[in-house]
Amino acid sequence: MGLYRDEGVVLRTIRLGEADRIVTLVTRAHGKVRAVAKGVRKTKSRFGARLEPLSHVSLLLYEGRELDIVTQAESLDHFRAIRDDLDRLARASSMLEVVDQVAQEREPSPRLYQLLVGGLRALAASDNPLVGAAFFWRLLSLEGAHPLLDQCAACGSVEDLVAFDLAEGGALCRRCRRGVPVSPDALALLRRVLGGGLADALNEAPGPPATELEHLANRSMEHHLERRLRSLHVLDG
Repeated sequence: MGLYRDEGVVLRTIRLGEADRIVTLVTRAHGKVRAVAKGVRKTKSRFGARLEPLSHVSLLLYEGRELDIVTQAESLDHFRAIRDDLDRLARASSMLEVVDQVAQEREPSPRLYQLLVGGLRALAASDNPLVGAAFFWRLLSLEGAHPLLDQCAACGSVEDLVAFDLAEGGALCRRCRRGVPVSPDALALLRRVLGGGLADALNEAPGPPATELEHLANRSMEHHLERRLRSLHVLDG
């Protein structure tokens, strides 16, 4: 392939040698990419600050055998509002961590890329906890784990939905309940989030249902990935 251009969000970085970094990005057209950014830890680096985690960048890369090489990087969005707010930064870190887990190297997923960029932009515009929760729920849907919300996932009853368990497929009635308790208001809010009503919900003051939905999203994502997410527990702390 030689040289190629793409856009991406930096998910994480690792030091390499005295001056270089390995940068992991999720890109629009090439999926997850790992690339060497040479000399970025030097004070006179041309683009070191543009390749920090959370940065949204336009890139020129050279395809290598194992690791690509970043030859040019231009900032598209630095998300300063997120970096300056510890709560928002923790939520953004959880988004990056989750995308790093689900994205596949060299397998394009434009929807995943757009979901992350859209989620970060929403988070930069609002500190509503519903932003991070909505990102997780939409990502679960993208991963094929869209929850059943209008009837019991075990028996099909449409009445008295009082619990939620992602392993069962969604909401559960009182007779079939397992997993975690869920309130009618939180279920109603989740239906809005996944049904196209997120923008209106974000314009409302966050209340207990939004907090409940955030905790439920966190547990559901960890169940889906079968691992604890370090950034989530930093946020909880």
